[in-house]
Amino acid sequence: MALTGRWTEVSVLVGLAILIIACNPNRNSESELVLKPSPVFNSDSAHEFVAKQVAFGPRVPASEPHQSCGDYLVSSLERYGFEVTEQVDSVASFGGVILPLRNIIATYNLTNPKRIILAAHWDTRPYADRDDTLKTIPFDGANDGASGVGVLLEIARTIAANPLNIGVEIMLFDIEDQGRPAYDSDTDDPEHYYCLGSRYWANVSKGHKAEYGILLDMVGAENARFTMEGVSMQYAEPIVRKVWGIGNQLGYSDQFRYNRTSHIVDDHTYINEIVGIPFIDIIHYDASTETRFWTKWHTHEDDLSVIDRKTLEAVGQTVIQTLYNE
Repeated sequence: MALTGRWTEVSVLVGLAILIIACNPNRNSESELVLKPSPVFNSDSAHEFVAKQVAFGPRVPASEPHQSCGDYLVSSLERYGFEVTEQVDSVASFGGVILPLRNIIATYNLTNPKRIILAAHWDTRPYADRDDTLKTIPFDGANDGASGVGVLLEIARTIAANPLNIGVEIMLFDIEDQGRPAYDSDTDDPEHYYCLGSRYWANVSKGHKAEYGILLDMVGAENARFTMEGVSMQYAEPIVRKVWGIGNQLGYSDQFRYNRTSHIVDDHTYINEIVGIPFIDIIHYDASTETRFWTKWHTHEDDLSVIDRKTLEAVGQTVIQTLYNE
């Protein structure tokens, strides 16, 4: 009975979305797809998953909150019927510090030859280097890290209740955000120490097969805008257009914008370049800032108060619909 109700609810949602396509000013005719029935993404549940991560404290590698949160992520994914493996190793980070790496990989229905990868990073940056004060102190990372993971945990919970006829891999990458702090201008190659978890996975996973991948990064803030980012368009333009088209048909044109914007170095960059799996990035873009990132990026204001259920819903429902449309 509950399952029938969920599918009926989303069928109504899809029907309403189709009715508004004609008057959507952000419409792109190349991206119009027939939307199949899919379950409803629960943004309240996703918000709770974000809150639980934040409650551990900053998930800085080699810290107790990092270890405890990692254990929570593994147990949550296993509870939803995913098979979980971990990549555990040590990698050299900024300043020559050796950090323990813990990539968490959860798989569903991988006997199906068609598989999609969903990814996010789960570590927290060890310093609020973009803040005006307390620059050397770690911050909560509610949006930068926990929001993407929260959406993926809710997607895992949804799949467990609504069987899916394709394979899904959920990859939670570690040590994404341990790069050179902005206040250190003496060190060369500032990008070298970012995305170490995804690079590690990519270098040991050459030949890995998947239809495509979707990376979620900073997907929870109010009034978030997601543009057609350069690396995603270079390597996976058809996937970008499919996902953006679905988002717009569902009524999320305010969030999924058809603006083409410049390249962003993120986890998807190395998977595209090293493994060759078409991988896109849904990431908050803000043209008003020098960095092009969200205004509270790498500051102490990135706490649970910034997380907006409407944004979580827009991203989560769009990704859910994309999976069930396959």
